[in-house]
This record gives sequence, structure tokens and C-alpha cells, in this order.
Amino acid sequence: MPLYKTINVNKNTKVLIWKISESFEALSFGIDLTESSQKRVDSMKSELHQKGFLSVRHLLKQVGYSDADLVYDEFGKPHLKDGKHISITHSFIFSAIIISDEQPVGIDIEKQRDKILKIARKFTPLEEYRTIANTEALISKLTIVWGAKESLYKIFGKKQLRFLENIYIEDFKFADEKTSGNISYQGYSSTHQVYFLEFDSFTCVYAI
Repeated sequence: MPLYKTINVNKNTKVLIWKISESFEALSFGIDLTESSQKRVDSMKSELHQKGFLSVRHLLKQVGYSDADLVYDEFGKPHLKDGKHISITHSFIFSAIIISDEQPVGIDIEKQRDKILKIARKFTPLEEYRTIANTEALISKLTIVWGAKESLYKIFGKKQLRFLENIYIEDFKFADEKTSGNISYQGYSSTHQVYFLEFDSFTCVYAI
């Protein structure tokens, strides 16, 4: 069973990461989907997305939940019926969830790719990173910033936020493995702890 990593963020918050190596059939085994979830899986044109969806249900099962315990609000934000906070992510061969008893949470996994250099100006002031001469390091840093902003976007849970104008990520050193981020939107402001890790050319970022 490819539970890749479990991170106990604090006594109330846990991250679980799954590395997808099974077939669709193997991932389907032992997972009961609601009618709406089954329709959603059946409508997916990519087997990669289907496997990502099912692997998340295995992660839920790891912590005692089923597909039926997960509901989505009008903005597409996931919630657990018992009131605990959850966030979900999937990218290629990895999926992950973060669950917290008390605090809103967000998580994102991204594959490290050079295409992020082309879109960087759309989500962060690129001049902040002008001192990074190594392209690989710049890709790594920008991927962390993107993942951090995505995580905060998920915490906010509504679609109005703009990454460039409404979400700010404090600069950081790779060795710190953490930073902070701020959401500012129409008089609303909140500050969040952000953590990151890298593995197998992927970046995982989560925020509380």
C-alpha cells in the first residue's frame, strides 16, 4: 500500500501523501463511492485523474473516513461532515490530503517544471527572486511560492482571490522548510503558517 508519507504537523493536524503506482482496478478495490462520485469518476477522460481521485479516497480511508463523509460547497471547497477541516491535492503520480480538527487548512502538490518560469509574473513579483542565478533553484523556489499561494487560496475557499494582488508569501530560505503567507481581500486579512518539502521532482506545500 503506497502511503508515501505521513506528517504530524501538530497534535490536531496531519498530512498524508500517496504515491500512485497501482492500476485503476487495484485502486477501485475496497473503495465505496457515492453515486455522484461514481458519476464523476466515470466522466473523467484521463485515467491519471481517475486514479488520483481514487487514491484520495484511500487516504481518507487511512484516517477513518469514506467517500460519503466528504462534501463540497458551492465554491468546490471540500468539507468533512463531522466538521473537521480538509484540503485535497493531486498531481501526476502523487496525491495528498491535510486534515485538521480545529483550523482551516490548504495543501498543494506540484511537479517541478520549467514552464513555471513563463507564468511566474502572473502570480508573483519576479524581481523578488532576481538574486537566484541557478535556473533549477529558481524553478524550485517559484514552485514553492505557487504551491503556497494555492494552499492559501484553498483556505480562503472562494474564487475571488487573485494570486498576484491578494496573496503574499514571505521570502524564505530552502533550509527553513517553512514561511508565512498573508491573504488580503476587501478589508479581510489573515496570516498563515506555510510549510514545504520536495521529493521525486515534486513539491508539496501546506498551510494552516
